[in-house]
Amino acid sequence: MNNALGKNWILLRGLARESAHWGDFAPVLRARFPEARITALDLPGTGRYFRDLSPFSIPAIVEIVRKNAREQGLLEQPVTLLGLSLGGMAVWEWLQKYPADVSAAALLSTSFGGFNPFYERLSWRCYGKFFALVKERDLRKREWAILQLLNNNRALDEKLISAWVTIQKERPVSPANLFRQLVAAAIYCPGPDKPDKPVLLLNSMADRMVDPSCSETIREKWRLELKTHSWAGHDLTTDDGEWVALQLHDWLMFHQAGL
Repeated sequence: MNNALGKNWILLRGLARESAHWGDFAPVLRARFPEARITALDLPGTGRYFRDLSPFSIPAIVEIVRKNAREQGLLEQPVTLLGLSLGGMAVWEWLQKYPADVSAAALLSTSFGGFNPFYERLSWRCYGKFFALVKERDLRKREWAILQLLNNNRALDEKLISAWVTIQKERPVSPANLFRQLVAAAIYCPGPDKPDKPVLLLNSMADRMVDPSCSETIREKWRLELKTHSWAGHDLTTDDGEWVALQLHDWLMFHQAGL
């Protein structure tokens, strides 16, 4: 039995997104884990570090994020890592390189280089929209396009667009850092070893950004646990955070019981 599971969470967001983009998910997660410490950390080049340059590799990103976590006293007990998309790659790298830091890890809507072709890791269906939004100069139009690409819960559109525009105005992600993170994600290939800690994969059949087969390939490679949502978009925690929190709760209760 591992009593550290779900007690000390670190959340890592995805491409060009920051900790504020978790929105209402932290309190939803806290409702399932009321005694836990939950901390959302920004990747370099985003959030509180938006003026910093993001490295060109996931391992280098992890070194910076881990240093920041250590300086904040977050590694005094083992952490349960949760990463979305590019954040999931960082979570896997952290788990591989510093397993003593980690009690368990959850990877949402992610993909690995060398496992699936590029047109599944960034789904070919969204190429036109993705490159159009990169060139879009109007902030609201750009964030609206991102929202339509990442999310499927249209009832949240007006609330989210207002919040996302404010975030981008206050802490803008530069084109250079977007490019650097894209390169880091594109070239990331994991090590060959299966972690000795519990790992959960979550994805959605309706993800338009990353093909759900990417999570299935990771599951098959290491015989990991995978739960699949039926209608949510790439941004699982925003579209249906209650579902995500429930999957995390049930998964960790299973492992705490030593089943």
